[in-house]
Amino acid sequence: MPTGVALRDVRQQLFAAAERVLLRDGANGLTSRAVTEEAGVAKGVLHRHFEDFDDFLVELVQERIARLDGLAADLRGSAGTGTVAAHLTAALIQLFDPVTVSVVSLIIFRDELRARLRQVRPVPGVPVLTQAAGVIGAYLGDECEMGRIAADADVDALALCLIGSAHMLFADREQGPPDSEAVGKVVNAVIADVVQRRLL
Repeated sequence: MPTGVALRDVRQQLFAAAERVLLRDGANGLTSRAVTEEAGVAKGVLHRHFEDFDDFLVELVQERIARLDGLAADLRGSAGTGTVAAHLTAALIQLFDPVTVSVVSLIIFRDELRARLRQVRPVPGVPVLTQAAGVIGAYLGDECEMGRIAADADVDALALCLIGSAHMLFADREQGPPDSEAVGKVVNAVIADVVQRRLL
């Protein structure tokens, strides 16, 4: 088997194991030993492919951020159809899947990880949440251009409100994720003004 293929397979195996540990044990339980045991590989395998554990975690977060690209394309492709509130509700539920919520907790929990991520992506805010806000803001910008929300809408501020509110809803590990009705209620509250003023 070519080396590149083997490396990619091992990396994906380790990332998948890390996600399972995160979901089961939270940020406190995510250690290099826990990951390699979950993946069923020798302890040295992780350090053979990554500089150290924080380097591994940076790559894990980068993988999660890369997944936002597909959501962004689908969401922006929906602009001008259906309702803005329905698209935002569905996007937030997809954005805040259990693994992403756990990854955000991990970023907040580990200072060194945040520092390294800022070197890779020097943007303000919490990585993943910042990129998610960009996805929502770009979609709202498209809807604004199409006249489906008020022309003077501050789409970046609206996106931050939506991401922050949704994170609060989804962050409770004990209660579990909110249903679409609860998410939709928040979405409608945040965008009510810009949708209403578009109709005036």
